[in-house]
Amino acid sequence: MLVPVDAARCGIVVSLAYATALNLSGRPIYRNPLCLLHREAAARLERAAELAGAIGLRFKIFDAYRPPEAQWRLWEACPDPDFVADPRRGSPHSRGVAVDLTLIDRSGEELPMGTGFDATVEQSHHGRTDLPADAQRNRLTLLGIMTAAGWDHYSKEWWHYQLFDARRYPLIADGALAPPLM
Repeated sequence: MLVPVDAARCGIVVSLAYATALNLSGRPIYRNPLCLLHREAAARLERAAELAGAIGLRFKIFDAYRPPEAQWRLWEACPDPDFVADPRRGSPHSRGVAVDLTLIDRSGEELPMGTGFDATVEQSHHGRTDLPADAQRNRLTLLGIMTAAGWDHYSKEWWHYQLFDARRYPLIADGALAPPLM
């Protein structure tokens, strides 16, 4: 069951990259650009937002639920399994149990993370020591917050977090979100 992310209540900024042309594919890939998550993932995101808020930080979400149809468009633009899940296996995003995000300060400025969101380079991997100290610190802060809230991380993308055992959740097609035709 997907639910909208309660961004206003949690102090989260939603900026869905795949609803615009500013992403790996160079074009919008969403038919329904909504910030949705599985109910369990939404609850864990709210907990993470509480933890971030306690230290004066907030989240900016780049992606949450990603329909399998959109996953195919992203794969066609970047068929690199290190950075884009093969749609034949399904993505945690397409199950509503993954979120791509960064930390922002009280004024809404993104904290430096060493690379941008969706940078398909080795410097995007967790645990890099060849980045400025502030970027390493910010990544570790994000990792600590998300881990404390019950999220698992993907080692090759500092911005990607998912529920543990993500494959136990079913894929949810984009058409399932559309209202029935009369």
